[in-house]
Amino acid sequence: MPGLIASLSAVEVDYARGRVLGPVDLALAPGEIVALVGPSGCGKSTALRLLAGLEAPTRGMVTRAAGKGETSVVFQAPTLAPWMSAAANVALPLELAGTPRTEGRDRAIEALAKVGLKGVENARPAQLSGGMAMRASLARALVTRPRLLLLDEPFAALDEITRRALADDVLALAAELAPAVVFVTHNVEEAVYMARRVVVMSASPGRIVGEVAVEGPVVRPPGFRTTAAFRETAEQVSRLLAGNLGAIA
Repeated sequence: MPGLIASLSAVEVDYARGRVLGPVDLALAPGEIVALVGPSGCGKSTALRLLAGLEAPTRGMVTRAAGKGETSVVFQAPTLAPWMSAAANVALPLELAGTPRTEGRDRAIEALAKVGLKGVENARPAQLSGGMAMRASLARALVTRPRLLLLDEPFAALDEITRRALADDVLALAAELAPAVVFVTHNVEEAVYMARRVVVMSASPGRIVGEVAVEGPVVRPPGFRTTAAFRETAEQVSRLLAGNLGAIA
């Protein structure tokens, strides 16, 4: 389909133990923020790897308008090189793309500041808290100004206060940079807070069993989680999960 940043068409993925995903159809428009929710092992992360070009489907077609240099992935655990400074870690994709070192460092420092890490450019990963390391990973993902940003449960290991702060940071940056975003999570309220569209998946082999639109601006206003509309949308997603999957794992 024209105008899409990426799509999955009748995609299925088989591993040695059998089918783990599909068939799945998913279309992603430029600037759209989509959350994938479903139980453990339903293929959410597999779908993300397909969109990233890190895995090929067994059957079906994956279409990407965003090339590898225009796609960034943030995983659940920060993947920072321990021997490099925070700025050097963030600048690494620019260095690999041939960006001059001085320009790369300047852009890395700017990206770190945007995620609340001003002044830690020279710190090593071991000197960063879990939340700071995830912020640095996010800065590295955004420093290339990607058209497609894929987030695989990036807040799962963080405390609730840090999770919420990082969610707001991601949304503010998404509003500024306008990449298409796919966000994988087990948390229904987090999915509704982050996304404009929540895609609900079944148990393995994962299929899409429903979608729920989320109203409101990309940058959520204070108190958004306490509104009736937010609660009703979260309940709608929960009913889809309960009706098709049982309790979320």
